[in-house]
Amino acid sequence: MGRGRQKAKDAKIARQLKYTNHGGDLRELERELTSREASAPTHTADDSDEYYDRWADDED
Repeated sequence: MGRGRQKAKDAKIARQLKYTNHGGDLRELERELTSREASAPTHTADDSDEYYDRWADDED
């Protein structure tokens, strides 16, 4: 397949992807994202203090 034909084919596919409604369920996506946030571990101040204390003595 020549370069012109491939470019036209790629443009056709890109147009289809851009203008076709894929039927995404936005509410389902929202539920998935909020459930990940609730189950994700949170960063605590104790974690950063541990690293700071380890490296603080190196400058002395």
